[in-house]
Amino acid sequence: MQESDLLEKLRKIERLYAGASTPGEKEAAAEAMQRIRQRLGEVSQTEHPIEYRFTLMDGWAKKLFLALLRRYDLKPYRYARQRRNTVMVRVPRSFVDETLWPEFLELSEVLKTYLEEVTNRVITQGVHEDASEEEIVPGEYLG
Repeated sequence: MQESDLLEKLRKIERLYAGASTPGEKEAAAEAMQRIRQRLGEVSQTEHPIEYRFTLMDGWAKKLFLALLRRYDLKPYRYARQRRNTVMVRVPRSFVDETLWPEFLELSEVLKTYLEEVTNRVITQGVHEDASEEEIVPGEYLG
């Protein structure tokens, strides 16, 4: 997958969660983001934001999640002495359930696939062409 393909896939996911019906390039993506922000604003008027704690186990997922929160003008934070993989945010429950978390999961899967492909390509081209898993040998590990 090329970087341009990845970016287009990410835009399509954004349009999907915004309810966009036409796939027009930058304009549609901007309109999609605006619709999501508008929906968040409407939900915030009828539903009180609650504090969520998200635990993201890898650095790439955390970076993606923080960017997604900031894109929707949400303010991520963590308390002193919370682990670095913890992200706190105040947001209405329905927005998390219907938009934020499903969109994050989909974007995360696309990004993970892309990073896996890039890693494999770099290893096979720059280190060794055999990037297969290790052999499993019979016997028991005696440590």
